[in-house]
Amino acid sequence: MRSMAKIKAVTLDLWQTLLLDRDGASERRNLIRCQNLAKALGQIGMEASPLKISSVLRETSSWLASVWSSDREVTHHDQIRFVVERASGVAAEMSEERLELLSSAYVSPIFEHPPYLDPSADRLLQWLREGGKGVGLISNVGMTPGFALRRVLQMQGIVHYFDVLVFSDEVGIRKPDRSIFHLTAEKLGAVPGEIVHIGDDLRSDALGGKKAGFRTVLLSTDVGRDMIAERDPTSLVSITREFGSGLSIDEVAPDKTVASLDMVIEAIRQLDDG
Repeated sequence: MRSMAKIKAVTLDLWQTLLLDRDGASERRNLIRCQNLAKALGQIGMEASPLKISSVLRETSSWLASVWSSDREVTHHDQIRFVVERASGVAAEMSEERLELLSSAYVSPIFEHPPYLDPSADRLLQWLREGGKGVGLISNVGMTPGFALRRVLQMQGIVHYFDVLVFSDEVGIRKPDRSIFHLTAEKLGAVPGEIVHIGDDLRSDALGGKKAGFRTVLLSTDVGRDMIAERDPTSLVSITREFGSGLSIDEVAPDKTVASLDMVIEAIRQLDDG
C-alpha cells in the first residue's frame, strides 16, 4: 500500500471551529444591525425603522441562501445595495461615502457582540507553526465580510499564525466548492494531498475538503453553537446548516472525527504517521 504524503499544511474553518458563539448571539447581532442600519439610513435621508430593516434582513437571508445553494457568493457591497433597495423601495445611487457609512453599520454587530475564541485555538495554532506547517483559513461568510473578520482575528490575537486567509466574499466561491480549497492550496504552496482541513460542517468542511483531495478532520460538537439560531428556520445559521442535513458522517467519511479542538493535534499526528 502506498503511504500517504507527509502533511505540509493545515487549513481551518473559522465559525464554530476557532470562533464560537453562545445561545442568542445571532439574535443579538441581528438587533444591533437593525438599529445601526436604521440610524445610518436616516443620516443619508432614507428613513426606515428597525422593524422594517428586520423584515428586509429576512429577505436578504432568503436571497443569500438562494445564491449560496450553488456555492456562489455575494459581495459585501452587493449585500448592502440589496438591503438599501428593499428598505427604501428605490435603486439608490451609492457614493463611496454612503457605502462606507452603511458598511460600518452593517458590520458593527461583530464588534459590539463578538464571538469568543476556542480556548484550545492558540495552543493548536502555535503547535502548527512550531512544527513548520503552513497554516491557512478557509471561511464562508454570512453578513460579516472578510475584512471585518480579519479585524476580529487581530483582536483575538491569532491572525499572526496564518500564512493565508481566504474568505468566500473575496473570492466569489464558497465551501464546499473544491475551487476555494485548491486556491488556498496554491497560496500555501502545497498540493491537496499534503493538506489537512479542519472544520465543524459535514458538507462545507468534511465533504468539500475530501472532494478537493485534502485529508479532513471533522470537529463534531455542539459546544460554541448558537442553538437558538439553529432552531430558527429564518436565520442564516439555520439555513446554512440545512444545506448539509441529508448527509451522514458514514457517507462523507472524514479521515478523523474529534469531539473538541484540543483533540486535533493528536489527530494530525496520527494522519502524519500514515
